[in-house]
Amino acid sequence: MPADSLQKQAERNAKGQFAKGASGNPAGRLRGTRNRATMLTEQLLDGASRRLAEKAVEMALAGDAAALRLCMERIIAPRRHRPTAFALPPLETAADLAPALSAIAQAVGEGLLSTAEASELSQLADSFIRALEAGELEARLQRLENANGILA
Repeated sequence: MPADSLQKQAERNAKGQFAKGASGNPAGRLRGTRNRATMLTEQLLDGASRRLAEKAVEMALAGDAAALRLCMERIIAPRRHRPTAFALPPLETAADLAPALSAIAQAVGEGLLSTAEASELSQLADSFIRALEAGELEARLQRLENANGILA
């Protein structure tokens, strides 16, 4: 960059990246500054928002599928995961996995759980059992090492 440049050169690290908190353009836009086009659009729509909403509802009621979808998206929030009333059987040993998975499958069959919820619960049970088995393996290894006089 030429020596007469108005921009100061910010320090860079060994990879050529700007140091944290140091901008490549210190004279640039201030933090929090809003886009001019966004501000103008908001001003334009401020007085017309009620009329636009009424028009969208009118179009939706007239059968416009896109307007109907827009209105429904605003009326009904996107569906999020909700807690289930399903009580997973206690998992304390690896032998508890089969009854737990059986209970999950039965709940799906009865319509108490969706297949997605059952999948998540099955993964949870599987992860728990893997952690349990890893702990048991570590304890067995420790006992063997102690019995053979091996220091870790």
